[in-house]
Amino acid sequence: MTRHVMRLPDLGEGTVSAEVIAWKVKPGDVVREDSPLVEMSTDKAVVEVPSPVSGQVVTVTGQPGDVIAVGAELAVFEIEAKTAAPATSAPAAPAPKTTPAKAPPAVAAAASPASSAKSSTQASAAGAVVSSSRVMASPATRRRAFEAGIDLATVSGSGPQGRVLALDVERARSGGPGITEIPVIGVRRLIAQRMAEAKRVAPHFAYVEEVDVTELEALREKLNAQRPAGAASLTYLPFIVRALAAVLKDFPQCNALYDEKRNVLLRHAAVHAGIATQTPDGLKVPVVREVMTHDLEGLAGEIRRVSEATKLGRARRDELSGSTITVTSLGKLGGIVSTPILNLPEVAIIGINKAVERVVVIDGKMVIRRMMNLSSSFDHRFVDGFDAAAMIQALKTKLESPAEIFR
Repeated sequence: MTRHVMRLPDLGEGTVSAEVIAWKVKPGDVVREDSPLVEMSTDKAVVEVPSPVSGQVVTVTGQPGDVIAVGAELAVFEIEAKTAAPATSAPAAPAPKTTPAKAPPAVAAAASPASSAKSSTQASAAGAVVSSSRVMASPATRRRAFEAGIDLATVSGSGPQGRVLALDVERARSGGPGITEIPVIGVRRLIAQRMAEAKRVAPHFAYVEEVDVTELEALREKLNAQRPAGAASLTYLPFIVRALAAVLKDFPQCNALYDEKRNVLLRHAAVHAGIATQTPDGLKVPVVREVMTHDLEGLAGEIRRVSEATKLGRARRDELSGSTITVTSLGKLGGIVSTPILNLPEVAIIGINKAVERVVVIDGKMVIRRMMNLSSSFDHRFVDGFDAAAMIQALKTKLESPAEIFR
């Protein structure tokens, strides 16, 4: 028998680290090659990492919520000598770099004390796990927590450097069963980091405009009435995405990505629309590529396909990246006005609010029209307010005269 060290492989697109979501095995388990080993979360998706060999698990590195650097030790197996690969290498994993990749500070800080305490007993390479240190508390505080039946690892410390004080224990005890602590890990942690980063680095410029979609609604109803039985109905979304792609050729500054490392703005000729989609794991943005190459039916079908695949967790990694502008819609929950947050490195996001019937004045007469607000945000570093407003006005013109959408 010999030991085989598995290191975390590159999970795609230059990933430098990944977060442990759930182990499928524990030390002592016997596994087969390619059997599920652990679920890891990257900045794009949750990936199931298989075992590279058949054998017995000796150790695993990290607990759920811990971040492992690519190339760092992930697990150790005991395997038959005749099938053993070199102990210091793994075919699917790159060798550790001289300077290990580090997770962002926000990731390192988010690891819970409980995770840290557990991981320190199981990890063979201490530097592989990004986690906090042991809970700090005085003997008196520890005794009080013990008598109250409170796990100090679940108590947020208000003292210096996160030290748990007696007052913190009392607060935890008075909170009782009505408080549930939920670790912010996996996709939710990534969402939190990206939202915070977007608001921190990009000065958002918001612009709201109302659109008369009465004629668009009439066209939509007519087309839906002609659809075969059982076919999915057309929503507003494919019309709006197609109209948006059509106007962006005149506003290339809004169909762009900012490369912060090179300080370069990348304007795209093709429109790859991100479709903000709510999933059981949280918000994700699948991508419809080359919008202008689709007719209305094809575009509607592609939006449905990538959205459903994302909701079911079946979207490919390449379907969750590469958008040049994002469209977000809450459908009937869309409200009247919203302030969407940019999907960095994009510089624009279009928010669709719900369509409602309202009384408006046209040619001095009060009439009932179907109205919808578009609530959009732009990165003011790269999109001037005038250009943002002009783009939305052009989009409004097309939506109010739907025949223009396909010209």
